Amino acid sequence: MDFDSATTEMMATNEANWDERTPIHVASRFYGVGESRDPDQWFLPFEWEDLGELAGRDLVHLQCHLGTETIAFARKGARTAGLDFSGEAVEAAKRIAREAGLDVEYVRANVYDAVDAFGGNRFDIVYTGKGSVFYLPDLTRWASVVAGLLRPGGMLYVVDFHPVLNALGPEPGPGEGQELLLRHDYLEGRGALERDASRTYTDGPALQEATTIYEWRHGFGELITALVGAGFAITGLRESELLPWPRWENMVPADGGWWRLPDSAPRIPLLYALKAVKA
Repeated sequence: MDFDSATTEMMATNEANWDERTPIHVASRFYGVGESRDPDQWFLPFEWEDLGELAGRDLVHLQCHLGTETIAFARKGARTAGLDFSGEAVEAAKRIAREAGLDVEYVRANVYDAVDAFGGNRFDIVYTGKGSVFYLPDLTRWASVVAGLLRPGGMLYVVDFHPVLNALGPEPGPGEGQELLLRHDYLEGRGALERDASRTYTDGPALQEATTIYEWRHGFGELITALVGAGFAITGLRESELLPWPRWENMVPADGGWWRLPDSAPRIPLLYALKAVKA
């Protein structure tokens, strides 16, 4: 990984933030580790349809955090691995898999070093998402890494928060109401967005030390162009109004523990699923 010093420092800041988040997330009701939340609840039904039969296939989950989704793949018979840059998260993920009686290989590494981290091993499926793409400073390099992880004919499946959602912003500004307003860039090109991350998206206490995080905006044009340039064929793109947590106060429960905007609000995409195959 040979990014410029400023980008390297921002990624290190993000790593520290996720290290400090990890024990809060492990203890949270949101994740329900070892208790209330079935790993399958992290997935929408169409994800399993798109992924197809997993038994006997080699799958790697990039930017896997606690591995709460990763273990669902192992339960369905995939030979499963996970990768994350947070050492705290990787240790927690190992413990969660071990307590579930599942064999999952976890590796601590920056996603841009994933090919070397797995020793040149190749996979049938790369899965990533639900809060990963906007932590990537360079999609062209990332697409090349994903291509290097896959066998010919292998599948990349990205399920992540829609660029429209990221552009709307999580909270209204001073003097603003709950209307959905564009508060951030949709398109790439203006560098990283520095954000106060003293509070995470789960229940639990505030962070005390590593309270800054950096995000990079990426539109669909940039994402798809990067993948095509790395030799992928795009075979599917879904958009969904659902989220795994209530980002705005006026969101209402949907099936399976998911959330959506009320009927009085516009129907807009909040989540997407992109499927691509390596030539």
